[in-house]
Amino acid sequence: MGKKASENFRIYHNENGPDISTVSRRVIEKDGMYFKDIDGSGDLTEINDWRMPAKERARAYVKSLSTEEKIAQLFISDWRMGKYPHAASENSEIVLDESGTLDEGEFQGKTIFGEQRLPGTSVLIKEWFSRHLILRANPPADDLTDFLNQMQKVAEECGHFIPVEVVSNSRNENGEVVYGMNDAAGVFPTWPGTLGIAAAIKGDDIKIADQFAACVRDCWNASGLRKGYMYMADTMTDPRWQRTFGTFGEDTQLISEIFRHIIPIIQGSKDGVTDSGVAMTVKHFPGGGARENGFDPHYKMGQWNVYQTEGSLERYHLPPFQTAIDCNVSSIMPYYAKPAKEKSAAQKDRNGDDLEFLPYGFAFNKPFIDGLLRKQMGFQGYINSDTGIVHNMCWGVEMLDEPERIGFAVTNGGVDLISGLFDNEDGMEAYNRGKNGYYEDHPVPEGFDKEELILTDESIDRAVVRTLTELFELGMFENPYRDPQKAVEAASNETYLAHAMDAHRKSVVLLKNDGTLPLTEEKLEGKRIYAEAFGKDRDSAEEATASLKEALSGQILTDDPSEADYAILMVSPSSGAYFSATPGYLELDICDGKEVCNVDDDGRPLAETHSETTLAEAGRIREIAENVHKNGGKVIINVNFTLAWELGNVEPCADALTAGFNTCQQALLDVIFGRFAPTGKMPFTLPRNDEVLRVDADGVCISPNDVPGYDKDKYMPESMKDENGKAYAYRDAAGNYYEMDFGLHYE
Repeated sequence: MGKKASENFRIYHNENGPDISTVSRRVIEKDGMYFKDIDGSGDLTEINDWRMPAKERARAYVKSLSTEEKIAQLFISDWRMGKYPHAASENSEIVLDESGTLDEGEFQGKTIFGEQRLPGTSVLIKEWFSRHLILRANPPADDLTDFLNQMQKVAEECGHFIPVEVVSNSRNENGEVVYGMNDAAGVFPTWPGTLGIAAAIKGDDIKIADQFAACVRDCWNASGLRKGYMYMADTMTDPRWQRTFGTFGEDTQLISEIFRHIIPIIQGSKDGVTDSGVAMTVKHFPGGGARENGFDPHYKMGQWNVYQTEGSLERYHLPPFQTAIDCNVSSIMPYYAKPAKEKSAAQKDRNGDDLEFLPYGFAFNKPFIDGLLRKQMGFQGYINSDTGIVHNMCWGVEMLDEPERIGFAVTNGGVDLISGLFDNEDGMEAYNRGKNGYYEDHPVPEGFDKEELILTDESIDRAVVRTLTELFELGMFENPYRDPQKAVEAASNETYLAHAMDAHRKSVVLLKNDGTLPLTEEKLEGKRIYAEAFGKDRDSAEEATASLKEALSGQILTDDPSEADYAILMVSPSSGAYFSATPGYLELDICDGKEVCNVDDDGRPLAETHSETTLAEAGRIREIAENVHKNGGKVIINVNFTLAWELGNVEPCADALTAGFNTCQQALLDVIFGRFAPTGKMPFTLPRNDEVLRVDADGVCISPNDVPGYDKDKYMPESMKDENGKAYAYRDAAGNYYEMDFGLHYE
């Protein structure tokens, strides 16, 4: 087996400049300084001179690249690690390179974003000249660094050197690993989910965001992972949106403040990315929370962004993106959806004029991207489309073929990097159609101009200059290699691990307590505890129950609720999937076998029904509580909130109720047993019941989809409001409303 690049790269130190690291690239020495021969000229050109501004170097380099090389820079797609096979492979043999790191075998890959036959890694880099890859594997930190280093070595062997930029979704939060959302967890210091980070900050201090951002930056940079699809600036407004768990909640001001803190720290400065930072792609412009009754644009019924409330876009959804722009975020990802003019009230742009609602997905939507985002909000970075706009989620441009969709996105929409497949051939076709008279023999699709549908030299160069600028700013041309041991050290940093655990504890929200908590040693003396975990299915529940009992092994446990003095129940509901629609609306009730309505193709309720389960054996919670209460005991329930669950089947059973947000079990138990006093506050409002989410025959929800829970009462019917003028929020037996910012403390 040959040497790994990790064992073979050399470093040249510049006293007042960047380190130069290389395996095989020529290094130019001049005036006591070192420069990498990036363009292969052997001279200290503008491209090779790190003293020049990044954008000027990028503009110069674009002139040196061939059209094929530039078109390859327009696409980003999933890539596999040799030691960690891709889950989507079909009959593909893994052929490791001489270092045992890269997969050099051909690969047949299929995901929801499309299917493609792909070459080995070296062919992809050298012959296809692809440089933008998405990593979804979850390797140890040192293996990750070896993999990234090895690809840089291959890239150095090309005539024109462009480093390989590997992107990942977030890797520092706890919770279920979900393809396309949080693809990895557990290697880097693991924080609560983003909802939990928001809950912790609300109850404590914004310093938690600073600590989180520093941890992310150092772990990613140390490993060589220099760009993240993170984080979601979307304001959660419809509680049935399955991606709620990836947001920071419904508080627009808090989301903005979090981004004001994390972007400069993660990227390295308030002025943009630096050679010690990690580039961020903030998503999903102009805000994915305004879902029509929760439907997600990964599937057809969710293709519209609906703004029923006048001014809601400007008031609730755009502010976090403006903060990101003000902090010079490197790139922004538009959502798949398209604005629904017929279903929306007037929305104003920054000039006070009505926004033009063209029926195209936001990546194709020039008024939103070029007009609102760039010219009015001042965005200077690049546009990275969401994954699949060419082949799958191409809402509004289904009548165009793949080359036309590419041309329309880049030339008209202003997209600079298209996520999905390596569509180099279709990109070349979109370019050639502008040169070979294609539209003399083929009709231009109705409603479009030929000039919008082709890739031009101008639009290609614009896009590639923007993505190359990021690579120059990150220092990846000069110093792309990292030390695997330092990556391991960053991933196991005791300070970051302590900060993460502190955030877990502070994320716990105490919703209800009749004095049962904390379970002090005095209260527990001679007492028996019944412990059980509930999940979406029985297998996961049994596994979680075993873990809970092991954590409680120092207590007196019983398997009979009727003998228990205390019951500790961990409740983890789950509903739907954001890649596919349920037969009806996403279910928020904690239930088992509930009959609910189906919906038609336009999302309107039907008379037909189907059964939904969000928690296996949910009815047993009440049975357990009744048995414990008959024995004079108390019931403590924790609910894991990935969505804004309805608590009508759970809260009345509990004497004490806590909320976690992919919070680790140890932190929950620390709060329950009084080792940590709860401080967390709710990051969103919990809906009272199904009635406040009722959808009429025309598909219109009684609580507007585009307004956060804390403001929904402004638009609810007076007949639904109680003596305090409240209709939307859940109210418990003690009279407390489970609204945003609610959270009790121990007396």
